[in-house]
Amino acid sequence: MSALRKKFGDDYQVVTTSSSGSGFSQPVPEKKKKRQRFVDKNGRCNVQHGNLGGETSRYLSDLFTTLVDLKWRWNLFIFVLTYTVAWLFMASMWWVIAYIRGDLNRAHDDKYTPCVANVYNFPSAFLFFIETEATIGYGYRYITDKCPEGIILFLFQSILGSIVDAFLIGCMFIKMSQPKKRAETLMFSEHAAISMRDGKLTLMFRVGNLRNSHMVSAQIRCKLLKSRQTPEGEFLPLDQLELDVGFRTGADQLFLVSPLTICHVIDSRSPFYELSARSMQTEQFEIVVILEGIVETTGMTCQARTSYTEDEVLWGHRFFPVISLEEGFFKVDYSQFHGTFEVPTPPYSAKEQEEALLISSPLMAPSLSNSGEKDSSLDCLEKLEDAEVAAKLPAKLQKMTGREGLPRKLLRMSSTASEMTYSLGELPIKLQRISSVPGVSEEKGGSKVTKVSAEPISKSVADLPPKLQKLAGGGGGGRMDEHLPPKLRKMNSDRFT
Repeated sequence: MSALRKKFGDDYQVVTTSSSGSGFSQPVPEKKKKRQRFVDKNGRCNVQHGNLGGETSRYLSDLFTTLVDLKWRWNLFIFVLTYTVAWLFMASMWWVIAYIRGDLNRAHDDKYTPCVANVYNFPSAFLFFIETEATIGYGYRYITDKCPEGIILFLFQSILGSIVDAFLIGCMFIKMSQPKKRAETLMFSEHAAISMRDGKLTLMFRVGNLRNSHMVSAQIRCKLLKSRQTPEGEFLPLDQLELDVGFRTGADQLFLVSPLTICHVIDSRSPFYELSARSMQTEQFEIVVILEGIVETTGMTCQARTSYTEDEVLWGHRFFPVISLEEGFFKVDYSQFHGTFEVPTPPYSAKEQEEALLISSPLMAPSLSNSGEKDSSLDCLEKLEDAEVAAKLPAKLQKMTGREGLPRKLLRMSSTASEMTYSLGELPIKLQRISSVPGVSEEKGGSKVTKVSAEPISKSVADLPPKLQKLAGGGGGGRMDEHLPPKLRKMNSDRFT
């Protein structure tokens, strides 16, 4: 006990949920009265079909499947009865032919040729049929060529015997090779557990494979059976809901070599979203687990089933680890397969935990304002942003444009946080690129000096937005010298000289 507490912590309490578990025990609380299950723990469905009326004839139309589905005692009874009746019937046919031809009275006459030699009563006719059917052929009884009806009966016997053998022996072979027996070596934990995993409330149960042969393409599904009433007043006694066990992530596709813990995350899409430790004591539900896969040795599809009622779901428990690393291999301890231990788990539902988290973090709560208030707040933010952008413009650019005449987009382009000025003055970078050849610059004395091309300034003015062209003198071919600062006009005049 001390070793377990050292391993898992002092807050954990060991609980064994199986008689063949680890040997730790704890008084089990009194459970509710067991109710009728839809699926037993061994996977058998507790459903009986009654009042079929005239629909029972459908079973005879698929006679082979009907025989395979029967229990073993009925299969053996039908097997023995069919062969016994067939043998007696065919032996009677041979006796009738001998009786009609008068072979019974002249069996010991050496000058008479009977239909079947040495058949003089019913037992001898039965022995002849058995020898023929089993292809023993002792040579004492045989068909002669003086009996055409015996030859026809022999052909009929051979065909009928082959059909009976193929039907009954095939039925027995299919029943013996059914993958239902393979499902006996697929294990499910006796209990399911609910606890926190990765910060989320999670429903967990364990599956395992006792054989070394693998289950190819193993897939697991879960159904929640719960009665409910629709808004229209209709009562559904066994409403089936799907439990997500990893459809979106592919976790439902299992590599079942060692025991795996199957997880269902309880979130807003889960049927257990409002389930808490207190409400589970009054709820009634059943979780049906279906494990399907292809048997590696036979290639047949196998399905194993089990179910968990609300009494078999343990709140605040976690499964014991069963895999340990040995010298050169991993060892699975199946004595701990069903064992669980208690872990600190909030007794609240996933919905209550999310609501408590939102209350404790008001910044995460959604806005309750209407669309009109949202629009007005956005306008205020835009005005505040425009004022901040305008304040960041260089002084000479504000003086040249008047600041309110430029478009908002240009203001944002020209007022970055890491704004740099070139030797053209305190103009922004984009405006310098308009009046010079892009990418042509050189550094002199630690500062960048832009080389101005000899192309007319009117071409660069045409590239400006309409509002800026208007400020520059209107029209695409006007000059900007009148509106430029003295320093920039001097540079432009030096460019044309």
